[in-house]
This record gives sequence, C-alpha cells and structure tokens, in this order.
Amino acid sequence: MSTRLSTLPNGLRVLTDSIPDMHSVAIGIWCNVGTRYEDLKLNGIAHLVEHMIFKGTKHHNALEIVEKIETVGGQMNAYTSREQTAYYVHLLKDDMPLALELLGDIFLYSTFPEEELDKERHVILQEIGMTHDTPDDLVFDLYQAAAYPDQALGAPILGTADIVKSMPRDALFHYTQTFYRPDNLILSVAGNVDHDELLTITENIFGNVPAAHQQTHLAPASYQGGEARIQKDLEQAHIVLGFQGTARSADNYESALLLSTLLGGGMSSRLFQEVREKRGLVYNTYSCHSAYHDDGQFEIYAGTGPENLPELIPVICDELGKVQTSPVPEEELHRAKTQIRAGLLMSRESMLSRADRQAKYMFHFNKILDIDEIISKVEAVTPQDIQKAANQIFKI
Repeated sequence: MSTRLSTLPNGLRVLTDSIPDMHSVAIGIWCNVGTRYEDLKLNGIAHLVEHMIFKGTKHHNALEIVEKIETVGGQMNAYTSREQTAYYVHLLKDDMPLALELLGDIFLYSTFPEEELDKERHVILQEIGMTHDTPDDLVFDLYQAAAYPDQALGAPILGTADIVKSMPRDALFHYTQTFYRPDNLILSVAGNVDHDELLTITENIFGNVPAAHQQTHLAPASYQGGEARIQKDLEQAHIVLGFQGTARSADNYESALLLSTLLGGGMSSRLFQEVREKRGLVYNTYSCHSAYHDDGQFEIYAGTGPENLPELIPVICDELGKVQTSPVPEEELHRAKTQIRAGLLMSRESMLSRADRQAKYMFHFNKILDIDEIISKVEAVTPQDIQKAANQIFKI
C-alpha cells in the first residue's frame, strides 16, 4: 500500500499517499470541525476563519502568501463544510517544503488583521447575496434548515448577513485556539512525496505545538423535517424533496449511495428518464445522499415551471414507491455499481481528490483508506438491500 500514517507526539496525524511517477503533490491540512460545531450566535465563523486565515501572519501579508505559491506555479485554496474545513496547495513536487512552510505559517501565526476582516466581511456578504440570487443553491439551505431546525447542522455555512457583519475579531482567535489543535488536524499529502522526508519537515514546523487532547462537545443530529418556502418572481420553481438518510459509518451506507445513483445519479437514472426524457417536466433533476458521522440526508432536486408542479410531484413519489415495492433488476443495479466504482477510481487520478478523501476517511473511521475495500462493499449490495434501504429512507 502506498499510503502511510504517522502521528506526532502532540497528536497531529501525517498521511501520505505516495505516487512516485507524478510531477506534482497536493498537500493540505484538514480540520475536523465545520459549521455544525458553531454556536448559533456565531453562525458562519468556520467559513469566516477559512477566509481570514490567508489574510496575514506575523511573517507575511496576504499578498506575499499568494505570491509565494503562484511564483512557483502552485494553487492554494480552502473549503468549509458542515463537519470539516480544509486548506490545501497543489504544486510541483520540488516545492512541497514551501507549501508546508506556508501552511504552518497560516496555522500557527495568523493575525486576522482588523482591516482585512472588515474587507472580508463585505466579500462574504457578497457571497451570501449570490446564494440568495441562485435559487437552486438557496433551496438546499432552506431544506437544511427545515431538516435540522434550531441546530448548527441546519444553519447556513456562510452564516447570516447580520452575524457576519458583527463577528468580533476575538471570536476568530478563540475559535482557532479551540478547534485548530494538533489532535484535531490531519496533514494529508498525495503525489510524488517521500513520507520520511515530509515527516521530518512537519516535525520541525509543528512538533513544538503543545498537545491539547481536549474533548469537543458536539450535539447529536436531530432530524426533524418539515416544509419551507420562499416566494420569488422567477420562471422556475426549485424543489428539494428530502428524507433522513444514513450516517457515513452505517451498515446500509453503500445501499443508500446506490439507491441515490439509480434513482437520480445520471442521465440513465429512473428520475431523469421518467421526469425529463419521457414527460419533459424539468430541465434538470437528480438525487444525492449526504452523510455525516451520525446522520445523513437523501435529497431529490427538480427545477420546473410552476404549471408542471401538480404533475411533477406525484411522478417523483411514484418512482420512490416503485423502488420500495419491487426489487431492482440486476442489470440496473450493476450499472449503478459501475458508476460508483468508476467515479471512485477516476477520482484517484486527481492528487487533490486523493488527499481530500484519505483525510476525511481517517476522520470518519480512524484508519487508512482502502479503495478496494470500499468497492467490495459496494459490489456486495443486493437488490434486497436496495429495497430495504428505500423502505427505511422513504418511510412516511
């Protein structure tokens, strides 16, 4: 196996997926914290920290950070999700020490300059505005809030305009001190990398950071469901029909994933064929399954003209009923399995995808990712498993 794991005395885990014939390396720090860990009064702080951590350190200003990466042809970026935050760089293998030095700098010495914070608040307010102007994005935020009301898991990742405007600078320091501690981080690298060399550099940069090993309280997810609507003067109605899904570690996770794929995972899927190709009711429809460590969501999206709604919803519900009452034909299940298998294997051709997947897998299961094991679990799913998952997820 090309993947190796080492853990520093302070708890920082170092994961490498070595592919010697690559010219590049993807290197990043994944943090086991996201929006669902927030105090609702500070909703959006995880995302604001993600923006602000690049805006200056004790050693570099914001421009110097990006110039150092782009001067060697690299790319630096980050993302915030509901359970993780990631900061990563993709660059040529010989420049890996530079990337690690800069990642260490922003993690250990960020200053969150007040003038940059003022500007970044405005940037995020624009981002929030863009979401509100994009109904096929906004509808998922509405669904999330209805699924998990009065919980951080139901709050928008970007936060609300009022909270972002008033977010105090001290809160950013407190947030990073609480969550960006060594035992809550994974340094994940994929590409042309030597594990022992990387470990030596990592120890020099992060080795003196004191261990925390403190417990982080996380309220369990409480899926409620309900209905949420916003009336806007638009050409289309955007709909998410959502159900409680399964957790990432659940025994029927692979069944739920396959169920989503065969229902709405491509142009050959049941929903796409029935709703768009046969009836012409939508331009786009799809399904997806989002999994957390203790819960999940099964979502069906459709965008259509308001006049089509009376026909569209019953058709979708009819397709959900069919998969509950009749076993999926082997040929159809095989096609769904092949889609997932191909997606997993093709994603291995991206160094960023490999680094991202292995870090999140370590957070979920506390072991090294084995892609063959995942594929074996997918291949083992039977038509009866799909039918059982459908009845569990689509129960009224």
